[in-house]
Amino acid sequence: MKTYDESRPPRDENVRKIIQSYYDRGDPVGWFDALYEWAGGDASKVPWGDRRPNKNLVDWVSREQIRGNCRSAVVVGCGLGDDADFLAKYGFNVTAFDISAKAIEWAGRRFTSKRVRFVVADLLHLPPEWVGRFDFVFEAYTIQPLPNSLRAAAIAGVASLVKPGGELLLITRGRDDHDPAPELPWPLTSSEVARFDAAGLRRLAFEDYYDDEEPPVRRFRALFARPGAA
Repeated sequence: MKTYDESRPPRDENVRKIIQSYYDRGDPVGWFDALYEWAGGDASKVPWGDRRPNKNLVDWVSREQIRGNCRSAVVVGCGLGDDADFLAKYGFNVTAFDISAKAIEWAGRRFTSKRVRFVVADLLHLPPEWVGRFDFVFEAYTIQPLPNSLRAAAIAGVASLVKPGGELLLITRGRDDHDPAPELPWPLTSSEVARFDAAGLRRLAFEDYYDDEEPPVRRFRALFARPGAA
């Protein structure tokens, strides 16, 4: 699953209609594949199809001087694959998954590095062998488009991927608990971010900031670790 890169609500009326049609039929995730199909290979039609890695990830990797050193990483809701390719270039062996088969096919055509494996998978029904497997988990904007009824399961799914001694980097649009979120994507609240602590992870850092977009967008960037030996 991948929601709006840089977290912008969809401006294209066709995108809105696709999303609404699936929500109307009680399927809050089916629209991802439908949208990629509608885009027909034109990334400009995909709201998150910026064809570059997430700037908030890039800035963090540079600031923290992260190196993969052949460690395992997983990108949740990889979309067109830019974040996965970026982490691979920094030395991670990356598994990148998305619920959309169209997205995975597209990403696989764009990036052919042997350090990245693109896989169709559902965050809400993860392969059992992935649980507790990864040294580094990256999640950005995947939970935001999900309704409240699915968010707890999605958060638990993301957290389950982290191995003992491993880390999770979460990037999301943020809001206060009392702030309304009338339009999809719905920013996460600090209380929702705290669910990762409840899922067995330990919070190492939490940033609440406004980016340099126009107008500025409030972000949460949080780093978690699972206690235990690496």
